[in-house]
Amino acid sequence: MHLKRWLTSIVALPFLIFFIYKGGAFLFATFICLLSIISFWEYSRIVFKNATIPPPGILLFLACITGPAIIFASFYRWFNLVPLLIAINLIFSSLISIFYFKKDASILEAVAKLIKGLVYIPLFLSYLVIIRSGENGMESIFLILLLIILSDTGAFYAGTCFGRHKLAPLVSPGKTMEGSVGGLGATLLGGMLYRYYFMPQLNLGMAVLFFFCIGIAGQTGDLFESLLKRRAGVKDSGNILPGHGGVLDRIDALLFASPVAYLFMEYLL
Repeated sequence: MHLKRWLTSIVALPFLIFFIYKGGAFLFATFICLLSIISFWEYSRIVFKNATIPPPGILLFLACITGPAIIFASFYRWFNLVPLLIAINLIFSSLISIFYFKKDASILEAVAKLIKGLVYIPLFLSYLVIIRSGENGMESIFLILLLIILSDTGAFYAGTCFGRHKLAPLVSPGKTMEGSVGGLGATLLGGMLYRYYFMPQLNLGMAVLFFFCIGIAGQTGDLFESLLKRRAGVKDSGNILPGHGGVLDRIDALLFASPVAYLFMEYLL
């Protein structure tokens, strides 16, 4: 498992770094759009795994086209369009559910899960697109990714070596308090080093608070996805990444960290 994780990271990370560095804001938005589509599909497989009757394909189709629309609306900074897209999706989904209700009374739950998925994945990811297209966008994206990677790696190895006390055993039995502290420590240390070398203009006190909040948000996102999988009775969201599971398994922490990062970078730092 460790070997597969490292091999996948060794292959994927240089590609990701080159893509962010050379690709430009539009290609980055396109890449995020692709991640959103794959992750939303994995999310749908999780939340509808135990459904007696699969949700109508038209609902999935509406959600799948709304997600990319949210991301590109954010890229072009048509911010007023984003809540409107979600509202229109809900209106059309509700209309479909009225005629589908006789066949399957759980259609309302399906609509709620899809709307939640639109907020959880494309909307949250859209904040990365906004950050990338802003001032110091490339450096900011590298910082966010570094913090998430360090949090995940620090938590994994600190938990493996020193883990004794369970963090949330009913949600994710493998995660420990020691691992959580290790992840936060790695996030703070890595963030401080990155600030020193690449973004010294960041206020020290606010930067420390930023790194801490990103670490907390990332771990919360990880546990939230574990909660979804636990509820559905699945181990991974997919198997597209050897040793890592699905795409959603890899970006679960990033999803929750993205709006927090935008809040700090836009208003506080």
